[in-house]
Amino acid sequence: MDSKRVFFITTITAQRMPIFRRDSTARLLIDTLAHYRDQGRYLLHEFVIMPDHLHALLTPGEAVSVERAMQFIKGGFSFRLKQRGRVWQASFTNHRVRDLEDYERHREYIRMNPVRARLAARPDQYPYSSAADNLRIDPVPPGLNLRSLEANSGLKARSSTVVQTTVADSPSEFSTTEW
Repeated sequence: MDSKRVFFITTITAQRMPIFRRDSTARLLIDTLAHYRDQGRYLLHEFVIMPDHLHALLTPGEAVSVERAMQFIKGGFSFRLKQRGRVWQASFTNHRVRDLEDYERHREYIRMNPVRARLAARPDQYPYSSAADNLRIDPVPPGLNLRSLEANSGLKARSSTVVQTTVADSPSEFSTTEW
């Protein structure tokens, strides 16, 4: 998959409900992340599941947009959870990773998030994170450096996007609006 398509994403639960404080719910999201990663929908480089939100570094599959990758994650999890009502806020944010330094900055942010929130003393002690080594994650994409990104895509400025999504009960039904 393409190093020019690495994204740092954040998505938040509906009304910031801390549904991931429950071990079984957090592990269900880990299973969902692994399922779609194993299907080749995206590469999963890092993640952390906080009580009311998810951060991840991912590379969408060849024919998959970042919006579609998020639909798999959010819609797939919602379908598996079998809960009535909204699970997620309709939007998510994404930031296209520009180079290895940017990647490492976001990787460190993900790993330290539970430590800063006082949920763990060290990143590897937080069980719902790639730092805990409880799920195979994909390596840093080869060629992730400033020169390759600028040469291949013209990216020089920081690019962040907020995407409004409507998540249906099934990962096959979705719509997105970007603004």
